[in-house]
Amino acid sequence: MIAQVRGSRPVTDVCSRLYLKHVATMEKYISVKDLENVALSMLSKSTGDYYKSGATDEQSLAENRDAFKRLRIRPKCLVGVGNSCLNTTVLGQKVSMPIGIAPSAMQRMAHPDGELANVRAAQAEGTIYTLSTIATSSIEEVSEAAPNAIKWFQLYIYNDREVTKNLVLRAEKAGFKAIALTVDTPLFGIRRADIRNNFTLPSHLRITNLPIVAKGIMRADDAIEAVQAGCSGILVSNHGARQLDGTPATIEVLPEIVEAVKSYNVEVYLDGGVTTGTDVYKALALGARMVFVGRPALWGLTVGGQAGVQKMLQILRTELQFTVQIAGTPTISDIKRDMVCHESVYSKL
Repeated sequence: MIAQVRGSRPVTDVCSRLYLKHVATMEKYISVKDLENVALSMLSKSTGDYYKSGATDEQSLAENRDAFKRLRIRPKCLVGVGNSCLNTTVLGQKVSMPIGIAPSAMQRMAHPDGELANVRAAQAEGTIYTLSTIATSSIEEVSEAAPNAIKWFQLYIYNDREVTKNLVLRAEKAGFKAIALTVDTPLFGIRRADIRNNFTLPSHLRITNLPIVAKGIMRADDAIEAVQAGCSGILVSNHGARQLDGTPATIEVLPEIVEAVKSYNVEVYLDGGVTTGTDVYKALALGARMVFVGRPALWGLTVGGQAGVQKMLQILRTELQFTVQIAGTPTISDIKRDMVCHESVYSKL
């Protein structure tokens, strides 16, 4: 037995052998979609639905992905790409690629190591890990698991300001490099799958007292207000389309946000709907400094723990590497706004 729990059900010897088989055959997964399909076959229905679902009719959940398909890459030719490089910096920290891990809740439902496997994967791949409020590992456990990882901590502002202050002090003491503040969750959205499943956290898991941050900037005026209040970065997000249905896709509002804050010394990031390296490229072209992925990390975590998350990151890294080279923009700084346009620019014959 490798663990006593898998989602909300006991792990049998058969499940253990299945898990080990997936780890041993990690190389056969060549896309994030491959990992997603296998992960959903391994998880209990309640847990799988919790991770994958969106608000009400899930229109925005679909749009987060579909909006990327409406963007076209305009590749350059006759460009030397031999010195291609994905390195960049985020809030002054060097990262190996502009792809990080977004916060997602209760990761020990996906794998016994949960957040600890996820942060170790981020450390191994040289990128950022963001710890969710609704975590099944504490700030200190995550810090100890990957002391050299670049870790961000997300935060609610509690009515009791001492609670808020103490959480921030804990994160600072534990070596977290940034605080990401909740702005889009005055209350949780309606998620029908969770209602149908009567979803609750399995009794064998605890939730730490970490406050959740859901990022959530989707308007230019909110972005400006956040910057003027002292924020150093804007994370364009609709909470994985789990809060309010009928909102735009995050990639659709990204240019508006970038334009609104261009005169300020802030960075803009994006999450929502990113499943391929070309998605990452399109977001970078539209002004994102970095993108974050949540559900893809959960799929990798489910399939193979740390190795599965690393595999997911490696897939996206490889896809982005090929994209920047074939598009004729060998480094991140070469990716300019004119490399991407909306499909409507081209006439349909």
